Amino acid sequence: MDTSPAVAFSPYTTYSRMEWARLREDTPLTLSEADLENLSGVMERVSTDEVVDVYLPLSRLLNLYVEASQGLHGVTEEFLRKGNGKVPFVIGLAGSVAAGKSTSARVLQALLARWPSHPDVALVPTDGFLFPNEVLERRGLMGRKGFPESYNLPALLNFLADVKSGKKRAEAPVYSHVIYDILQGQTLVVEHPDIVIVEGLNVLQPAVLPRGGEAIPFVSDFFDFSIYIDASEALVEHWYVERFLRLRQTAFRDPAAYFHRYATLSEDEARKTALSLWHSINLVNLRENILPTRQRADLILRKGEEHAVESVALRKL
Repeated sequence: MDTSPAVAFSPYTTYSRMEWARLREDTPLTLSEADLENLSGVMERVSTDEVVDVYLPLSRLLNLYVEASQGLHGVTEEFLRKGNGKVPFVIGLAGSVAAGKSTSARVLQALLARWPSHPDVALVPTDGFLFPNEVLERRGLMGRKGFPESYNLPALLNFLADVKSGKKRAEAPVYSHVIYDILQGQTLVVEHPDIVIVEGLNVLQPAVLPRGGEAIPFVSDFFDFSIYIDASEALVEHWYVERFLRLRQTAFRDPAAYFHRYATLSEDEARKTALSLWHSINLVNLRENILPTRQRADLILRKGEEHAVESVALRKL
C-alpha cells in the first residue's frame, strides 16, 4: 500500500505561451533581424515571434529582479557602512545537451544588455570548467564527459565566489567544441559586470551533503535566478541527431576537429553513430543528473517542435 502523502500544491505557476506573451507589456524589441541571425544556433533559428512572445517578457521580469537586487545591495551597503560597489546578478541556465541552452543564453545576454540599468552582461559557459581530455583519459572519464564528475568543481566554485564577491576581474577557462578540449593559455575574462549568465548541463546539481554539517557550497548557491530549458526526451534526441548530421557536413570537416573521423560517414552511418552516442552517454546523463535538477529552477521554459517554447513555469514567490 502506498503511504506517501498526496500533495496537490505545486511550487510553480504555469503560463501558456499566449498568457506569458501578454506579460511583455510595452517592452520594446531591441534586436534586429541581423542580430537574431547572429544569435541563432546550429539547429535553432531564433525567430522574432519567439523573442517577442517568450524572451521579451522574460527580460522584463529579469530586469525587475536585477533592479530590486541592486537596490537591496545598496541599502545593505549603507546599513553596514561599506562601499564595496556593485555585486553582479548571477543567472544560472541549465538543460540537456541539444536543448538550446546556448542559444537561449545568447538571446538573454543581448536583451538584458539593452536595459539601461545593467548594460554589461557576461556569458560564461561551464564547458570551460571540464577537466582537460588528458585528465579525463587518465581517470577513465572520457565516456562520461559532461557528467558531474568530469568538471573541475573547485575551479568553478572559486570563479563564482570571485564574481559574487564583487572582485574586479575573474577568469574562466575556454573550451573548444572543435578540438573537444580546453584551449590551453586562453581565458574568458569577466570584469565586474552587472549580470553574469552561467550556462551548462549541471549548474543546478546539488552537492553531496557532508555528514558533519560543515559548509559546502553548491554552484546554484551563487545564483540569484535560475532557468531550466525543458523538452521531451524524444524531441531532444531528434535535435541531437539532426545537429550531429549538420556538424558532419560543417565543423567535422575541419581536419583539426576532434570528430573529423565522422565527416566521411554516410548519412545512415552518421545517424546510427549519433543515436549510439545519445543513448550511451547523453540520455544517461539527462536521466541521472540533469532532469532531476529541473525542479530546482526558478523558471522552466518548456519547448515543443522547432524549439518553440509552449509554456513557462515560474516558481511562486
